[in-house]
Amino acid sequence: MPEPTSPVTYSYLGPAGTFTWAALQQVPEAAGQTWRSVNNVGEALDDVVSGRSVGAVIAIENSVEGGVSATQDALANIPGLRITGEYLVSVDFVLVARPGTALADVRVVAAHPVAYAQCHLWLDARLPEHEHLPATSNVAAAAQLLADNPVADAAIAPPGIDAEYAVETLAEHIGDNPNAVTRFVLVTASTVIPPRTGSDKTSIIVELPTDQPGALVEMLEQFATRGVNLSLLESRPIGDELGRYRFVVDLDGHVLDERVADALLGLKRFSPNVLFLGSYPRADKLAIEVTSRYGDEVFIDARDWLRGLISGEPA
Repeated sequence: MPEPTSPVTYSYLGPAGTFTWAALQQVPEAAGQTWRSVNNVGEALDDVVSGRSVGAVIAIENSVEGGVSATQDALANIPGLRITGEYLVSVDFVLVARPGTALADVRVVAAHPVAYAQCHLWLDARLPEHEHLPATSNVAAAAQLLADNPVADAAIAPPGIDAEYAVETLAEHIGDNPNAVTRFVLVTASTVIPPRTGSDKTSIIVELPTDQPGALVEMLEQFATRGVNLSLLESRPIGDELGRYRFVVDLDGHVLDERVADALLGLKRFSPNVLFLGSYPRADKLAIEVTSRYGDEVFIDARDWLRGLISGEPA
């Protein structure tokens, strides 16, 4: 009799209804599988490392606030993880409260810190004396309102939350930027790199060899001289001493693209620590435009030329 197979599980920052939950809905392989709600990025990635989940969807960048530092730091410090996909979710917020609460009654607002930062102009204008109560997620913030002795008077939450919880919407579209988008990534323990599509992104983390003038420029030259465009460049403290930083880099292209591979080789020679996080299809599906001087055939021809010189072939 065959042994029962374990359920395939994906972790996400929950509960159901969060923006991370919406991103997980875009992952084709997660359809029909078990979804495990967790409280933070560390718990989600620990699920992957321990094997409780085959993948975790986590927020990595927001168009308003930039990179999500908790995610960047976790990926830098937890070995054996790879990004295999990215997903975009438009971000909109509502302010909700217990039934019978008026906007004028609100003194304490519960919200995830990232969401709070994206709504602070609206809150400062309409609730200038309010206080912020951090929450693990915006859905959890709404749920806190229904506790026996709630501390918060209102919560920032995703639209439609009033269909899941007994709360009332006090205001809609309270985000400071109506075009805000959050980028999520699927993180797994698999070392299998998704095939290149012509619309790909590669994520790495790099440390500078020394803290001296021109070190950052030298790092960036590894990309510039090979025609590799960067879509994200952010610094994060390494944490071992003051003034030491690592750089989180997203670049256009796939590790199997000749120009990207050559740039990574140059980077590895330059940096004492290069962490490859993965090459994966872009969520926007935009084709990467490359000028002819940086096409694959140019790098291949140059290698063949050098190989011929070394082997003594006629020039």
